[in-house]
Formats: sequence, C-alpha cells, structure tokens
Amino acid sequence: MGHRTPLYDAHLAAGGKMVDFGGWDMPINYGSQIEEHHQVRRHAGMFDVSHMNVVDVSGTGARDFLRRLLANDVDRVEQGRALYSAMLNEQGGVVDDLIVYRRAQDYRLILNCGTREKDMAWLQQQSAGFDVAINAQPQLAIIAIQGPNALQLAGPLLPEAEAVQALKPFHFFESGDWLLARTGYTGEDGVEVILPASEAVEFWQKLHAAGVAFCGLGARDTLRLEAGMNLYGNDMDDTTTPLEAGMAWTLVFNDRDFIGRAALEAQQVRGHNVLVGLIMEAKGVLRAHQKVFTNAGEGEITSGSFSPTLGISVALARVPVGSAGDAEVEIRNKKVPVKIVRPPFVRNGKQVFKLL
Repeated sequence: MGHRTPLYDAHLAAGGKMVDFGGWDMPINYGSQIEEHHQVRRHAGMFDVSHMNVVDVSGTGARDFLRRLLANDVDRVEQGRALYSAMLNEQGGVVDDLIVYRRAQDYRLILNCGTREKDMAWLQQQSAGFDVAINAQPQLAIIAIQGPNALQLAGPLLPEAEAVQALKPFHFFESGDWLLARTGYTGEDGVEVILPASEAVEFWQKLHAAGVAFCGLGARDTLRLEAGMNLYGNDMDDTTTPLEAGMAWTLVFNDRDFIGRAALEAQQVRGHNVLVGLIMEAKGVLRAHQKVFTNAGEGEITSGSFSPTLGISVALARVPVGSAGDAEVEIRNKKVPVKIVRPPFVRNGKQVFKLL
C-alpha cells in the first residue's frame, strides 16, 4: 500500500483506477483517459496533485539560500509571483524542477513527489551556513482546476473570486489558509489551489457538482506533453542539464554563483544535445527510449504518446544540435518517418507547433 492523499476515498467513490505513482496511490483515470483529456482542452477538469511536496523556506537567509540553490533567480519576482526553476547538482544535472512562490515573509516550493526524500536531503545539505528553516507542509492538499471554463465554474467556490479572475499567469494570492495560483501543467487556463487537507474533500465535491470533470494522471501526462512541458525522470534527471532539456530560458547568469553554474558555462562552450518535438502522421505511437535518426546524428525520445487533441503521435526527443526537417524513429525494428518541430504542440486548445 502506498501513501494516500486526503482525496483517496473520493477517488474510489468516483470509480478512479488507482495505480502506484512515486509511492502514492493515485488515480490514472476514472474510465476514459482520452475523454478526461478532452474535458480539459474543451471544458474544465480537475486533478488531485496533493502528492506533490510542499516545502516552506523561511529565515533571514532564505533569499540568499535560494539564489544559491536555484538556477533561476528569485529576485526576478516580487511578492505575489511564482517562478519556475531547477535546482542543480555541481555537474549541472537537474536534482529536481519546481515552482517557488514568493510570499510576504517566506518562500513556498512545490517539488515532485517521486524525488521527495532526495530533495529534502539536498535542501538540508545545501542550507548549511544559511540562516534558514526548511519545513515540509504535509497538512496541505493541492487541487488543480484546468480548462477554458475552469475559472468560470470554480470561481463561485473560491475565496475572493474576482481576485482570482484578475490574476495574471504565474501570479498568486493567499486568502486565509488557501493559496490560489494562476499556474498549471496542461497548457490551458486555470488555477491551482493549495488548501488545508481537512477542506479538500468538500471542495473537490463542490467542484464536481459545479461541472468540473474528475481527471486522472493519465490525462495529465498527455496534456503536459502536448503543452511541451517536461516530466522529471523522463525529459530530465540528475544527469541531464537544463541546456539539454529545453530549459535554457530558466537560467540566469548574473552576479550570483548558483550550484552547477560552472558546469553549465563549460557545456555552453563545448556544445550539447537539445530537446525538440517530433510529430508522426503514420500509424503507431511514439514512446520513450525509441531511437531517433536525424540529419545531424542519432538521438532518443524522452517522452512520447498519442495526442488526443491533434489525432497524431507526438514526442519530445533529445537530439544533436542542428537537427531539423525530416527524421526517422525506430519502432519495432522499423524506421518510421517523423518531422522535427518546435514544441509546444498545443496551447489553449490550438495547434501551435512550428517545423524546424
């Protein structure tokens, strides 16, 4: 038996098919993964992401600590804004990717569940010499409401609904014990709500009564892939740098010496592989670890699946720099034609990829 979120019984009652996900019993779907995917693209769906690791970093040294820890710079955002970043090891590999919320008195980090123990050990180790307190918040739950009608349906159930509607992407505010953020992992509009676990079930049920569909982690994965968003453990890990994972935009080389900076600067000089998108119009499904043959050399798919929105198979792949145009993927010992594109594939329900 794995760890369970406060919504575990609610998932069972709704017919959720439970699977192990990073040591947690989570719903993969509630009957039809494709239908749940379409609900988010066309209407509104909600996900239980309470398995994510919520960590608050406080103290007089919190700012300096995070400027050392993260490859992105927390000074880029003021109170009420969120920042996407990676924390790196000395070799430039991604220990984990995360979102950090800059609050009035401290910072709140949302990290992956499967890397929880490793992340907590890394945070404690790197905090030596800084006046900081690092505190996990297991008493909190997280519900993500996503889709073109998400805010319309969820608004009446949220504290300060007008303030939520006015939020810009990657902004947030707090109302009592609730944190409401205009963030997401699907390429659609919506809001992520961090709230006390004791209030999660009631909120979840009210959202469903308002017309928000139950959605499992299966749809969440195809949605994030269409949106060109990385998944830790697939598209990046401790041996992959942000330069190789399409995350160069999160790197800030300013006056601070963040962990892994020297390794990244050296890699910029010697060169590195890059992350691109692939589309395949032929029959079949692109999958992780399939070999890719490009005009610049051989690479490998990191994430792949059928795209319910586009009706074709799509993938993210790490390939040599300069790869463009037509390529081939090896599927069951047969080379199948694909095209190299610039992700994302879908954003706000529309096809947006561009050929490279």
